[in-house]
Formats: sequence, structure tokens, C-alpha cells
Amino acid sequence: MGKISVFLLALLVVCFALVATVGGYVNEDEWGAEEEEGGGGGEGEIVKGNNRFLLQDSMHVVKTDAGDMRVMSSGGHRFWRSPMHVGLITMEPNSLFIPQYLDASIVLFIRRGEARLGHIYKDDFAERHLKTGDVYRIASGSAFYIVNTAESHRLHIICSIDTSENYGWQWHNHGFQSYFVGGGTNPTSILSGFDPSTMSTAFNVSIDELREITTRQQSGPIVYLSDSHTPSIWSKFLDLKEHQRLAHLKRIVHLEEEANQVEEEQPTWSFRKLLITVFGEEKNKGDDRGGRGKGPDAYNLYDRKPDFKNDYGWSTALDEHDYSPLGHSDVGVFLVNLSAGSMMAPHVNPRAVEYGIVLKGTGSVQIVFPNGTLAMNAKVSEGDAFWVPRYFPFCQIASRAGPFEFFGFTTSARNNRPQFLVGANSLLQTMNGPEFAAAFGVSEERLRKIVNAQRESTILPSSSVAPPDETVKRKRERVIPKVIRSFGNDMIMEFD
Repeated sequence: MGKISVFLLALLVVCFALVATVGGYVNEDEWGAEEEEGGGGGEGEIVKGNNRFLLQDSMHVVKTDAGDMRVMSSGGHRFWRSPMHVGLITMEPNSLFIPQYLDASIVLFIRRGEARLGHIYKDDFAERHLKTGDVYRIASGSAFYIVNTAESHRLHIICSIDTSENYGWQWHNHGFQSYFVGGGTNPTSILSGFDPSTMSTAFNVSIDELREITTRQQSGPIVYLSDSHTPSIWSKFLDLKEHQRLAHLKRIVHLEEEANQVEEEQPTWSFRKLLITVFGEEKNKGDDRGGRGKGPDAYNLYDRKPDFKNDYGWSTALDEHDYSPLGHSDVGVFLVNLSAGSMMAPHVNPRAVEYGIVLKGTGSVQIVFPNGTLAMNAKVSEGDAFWVPRYFPFCQIASRAGPFEFFGFTTSARNNRPQFLVGANSLLQTMNGPEFAAAFGVSEERLRKIVNAQRESTILPSSSVAPPDETVKRKRERVIPKVIRSFGNDMIMEFD
């Protein structure tokens, strides 16, 4: 019995050891500390393979000849799943993103071009003309359309997609759902889901007449407004203009029977009569940039003075106090421009998750885990997107090639009040005293000397950690020895 007891005790010790080992591994895996790149990276080195906070999952949710929409999101790791998506919309000249509504609220930023946006706002129709730099919000469940009326320029839009208001219907794996008001066989209009006799009664037209508008569209969610062979139903729709488009959008969203509100009656059915029945009567056109109908105006980021500016760059942030519609989605907006080689000082967002997308230039983004190990040190360029979890320390660094500009969203419409860890406005400066000196294990005098060495705040001067100029780097890589011949101690090198 004694030997058996000793054996069982030894077995128990081994089991505990295995559990402890596995437990330690899981804890490290949670923060990624076991990966070699998690704590690596020398001065100026860009660590590859640890880009977990880049929005690398890109999915086309719409793709037609007239435009496309991609949704960017993070991977599905259980510890750092991104709570918001970033959408990229591109529309060709003279195109339309057909009327729809989403189970998610969106905040639009016009990256390049101009757009005409129509949507429902507090049960009324609002139409706004948006230009480069404008920010505008569309509530979840609010029917809207977007038009690129330019004859020769593409429209580029960046948008936040907040899925917190959806009900978990996973028709698609991108986390939100479009309900197309208009459409035919591609996309299918939500009108088509009702019994034909029901909709015939609701519209006060025959089933054959109704079928003509619910089966013709086959070009997808983004369509051209004109066709060389047949006129587009959507161009006719947009020609009607103004308030009575409200009748259509409200009818579909709220399923109200409003066909009897049409004032003009014609003796025989016509395409125009059906459009008037569906979309409402035409009103006089207007040319004011702000648009018509109720609803807030857009807010232009480029017309706003920077909140912070020094010789090394500038930054601006938009919250609900500056633009009240952001408060309804609880989303903030920011824009940062760093000069070549400069750095947005290491800081922490205490209130929000941050999402950024590079608009211009190249640089790097460094993010740190709570346990003090490097979570990501990724090189980014135009079009790349990243996100930073709330409370995680991070910084952005411009390459030495030129300015680095990025735009983004935060998951709070309040003033985020970032806490800077380094610089003249850092918490080390504010809280400097014997407590921090003791925490670092140095004298107060030594700590004060180190903390006071950086006299700039928020955006810091050029540093050796800035990524190298890629143009210079490529030239250096091309100028390599082609032939090396050795004669004793002499070396003759021939270059390309």
C-alpha cells in the first residue's frame, strides 16, 4: 500500500505540473507573449507576422461594374475581436447605390469626390450634397441612397459600421444586413417577399404593372444611372427629385399604404404614372449645397482648424459637442497628419476603441499588450486599416519618406481624452514624484532628467525608429555586388 500511495502522489504532482504548464501557456497565448515577434523588434525594425490588429479580413459585400463596397474587419480571436467594421465604398461616375436600409448605423466620410445623399430623417426626406472631407451619419433602419453625379471622377467613401443595433440575423458573415428597397432579381427588393396580390392592393396597381418594377433590375446594388440602349429606372427615379420620394421610402420601411396620396391621375397606365405612384410627385429643383428637407448638415473635417498643431504635424478630433449626430451612434471621428519621421507620442485611449485607415504615405503602428510585451509593430501604407483595443498603449510613426496621414473612428462620441505616456504633456510629467521614481527603481533626480528630456508634446520630432525611406532602400538594394573577385587581400567589386 505504501508503494501505491507514493506512486499516486507522484502521479498527482505530475498532473499538477502539467496543469500549471498548460495554464501558463494559455495565459501567454492570450496575450501573444509566447510568439517570438511579440517582444522583438530592434530599433527601426518592422516586425512581420504579428499584424493581429490590422483589419486584414476584407470582404466584398457589393461588387458591380458601377462600383463596389468592401468591409474590413479583424480576425475572430476570442480575446481581441473588433466590435466595429470599416467600410470602403467606391462608385464610378454617374452611378447610384440603390435605396436600402441597414440594421447598423453608419458614419460616412467622403474621402474623395462629391455625392448626393438622400435619406429618411425623423419621418421626413432629407437630401444633402456632400464634398471631400464631409462627415455625415445615417441611422440604422433609415432608408437611404447615394449618387455619384460626377461625369469623370470616382467617389470614395470610408464609413464606420456599428452593428450593435442588429438582431443577430446572420444572412451574411460580415455582421450586418442590407434590406434593399429597390431591386429586381439582383438584388432582390424586399417588396418581392410579399404576396403579389397584397402588394398590388397596397400600390393600387395591377400585378403585371407591379411585376415590371420588381423584376427588371439585374445589375446589382450599385448601378449606372444611364444606359446607351435603355433608360435606367433609377435615372427616372432621380429625375423626379425632392420631397415625395419620402412617400416611397417611408412606405417600404414602415409598410404603409400611401398610394392614394397621389394627386395626379392619368386616364391610362404609364411608366411615369407608376413611378409617381411609387415615388411621389416631382417638386421644383434646388441648387443649395446643403440639400433640402429636414436633417442635419454635414460637417467638413478639412474646414476645421486642428485641435493640436506643432512643427511635426497636426491632429483634429470630432465628437458629439462639435457635431451632435455623432452622439446618436456614439462614434467619434479623427484625422492626423504627421510630418516625415515624426511620431504620435505613445498614448492610451481610456474611453474608446480606435480604428484608423491610412490616407497618404507610409509609417508604422506599434501596439503594446497589458503585460508590457509588444503586440504589434506593423508597417502600413495607403489603404491599410488598423484598430487599437481600449486601454492598449500605442503610437503611430511616419516613415522618413514623407507625410503620413490617417483618418479614423472611435467607439465613443465623448471627448476621448487620450492619456499620453511620453512628452511634455504626459502623465509621467503630471504625476512625477517619488512614487514613480520608486516604481522605476531610480532616484527622483534621475527620473526627472529623463522625463524632461522631451520638450515637445503629443506629436514628437523625427526619430531613428521611423521606418526608412523605401525609395532609398530600394536603390540601395539594387546597388549590390554583381561580381566579387578576390586577389589576395584585394577586392574588386563590380556594380549594376
